Amino acid sequence: MIGKWHALVLDCEDPDRLAGFYQELLGMIRVEEDPDWITIGDAADRPAVAFQRVDRLVKPQWPDAEHPQQMHVDVMVPDLDAAEARVLALGAASLGAGTGSFRVYTDPAGHPFCLVLS
Repeated sequence: MIGKWHALVLDCEDPDRLAGFYQELLGMIRVEEDPDWITIGDAADRPAVAFQRVDRLVKPQWPDAEHPQQMHVDVMVPDLDAAEARVLALGAASLGAGTGSFRVYTDPAGHPFCLVLS
């Protein structure tokens, strides 16, 4: 092993808003916070998701090779309909794609993610 996973970092124009979205989506807490960087996780010493302020975010467009998604998060849920209602209320947007076992959305900053039936 070369190293240990520390964090997945997402660029965004509003770290506070995006961190709040993922806190609700993933049930995590804020473990580090300043105006340009917020980290959420299970605890300060565990792998985390971080949100880094950028002046201008070029949003991915799915599916579009000119503006690739580059990465996305899969979130396991027991009920797709209930989870969809909650993420939409938090500011997600449905991309109208998926199957009976998953659905595709964007977070409030435009990063794609999927709800996957557990």
